[in-house]
Amino acid sequence: MLATKGLKYSYDSKVALDFPDIECQRGESWLLLGQSGSGKTTLLHVLGGLRTPQSGKVIIADTDLHKLSASKMDSFRGKNIGIIFQDAHFLKALTVEENLALAQQLAGHPVSKKRIKTLLDRLNIGDKLNSKTKELSQGEQQRVAIARALINKPAVILADEPTSALDDLNCNEVVKLLETQAKEENAVLLIVTHDGRLKDLFPNKIYLNDKK
Repeated sequence: MLATKGLKYSYDSKVALDFPDIECQRGESWLLLGQSGSGKTTLLHVLGGLRTPQSGKVIIADTDLHKLSASKMDSFRGKNIGIIFQDAHFLKALTVEENLALAQQLAGHPVSKKRIKTLLDRLNIGDKLNSKTKELSQGEQQRVAIARALINKPAVILADEPTSALDDLNCNEVVKLLETQAKEENAVLLIVTHDGRLKDLFPNKIYLNDKK
């Protein structure tokens, strides 16, 4: 499960973001909604262990995330958390397959070319297996980023605007893939979005600043 309690984050000593307590059970899919500046992406980064809260706790798979040392945090994140960023960050000298294989290796898993190919096929980019990521369109890069987040079968999938660069057809396919993966792996899926196409697809929603 994914749970938070009393989370606050401060960019400086004067401004603090207060976040609602969250409790998401395994296999559930959630949307995180809020106005610009409400801290949606910041909260996602705190949940992923990329930012340290001023106070409060994040529990993932019975682990208090921010009590881990830096090295243990990196290991835990690689094995248990899949993050889809708004801007994909790849090693441009590597192919799509090599970038996904690297994600498996960094998490301490053996490379599975079969899983890589299966995920890319399901995202309609199987033909880009041997392409360099810099050769891909923005939408293709976003789908590779989704594959990278799913590659290690994480307990929690955090997605920051995963459909923003996709047309309606690929948007629906990506949403189905994310939901299917979460259910198959009994994982929590939490999506931050401004994409109005998603709001009616998810009954579970978290609103920041009570802007509903």
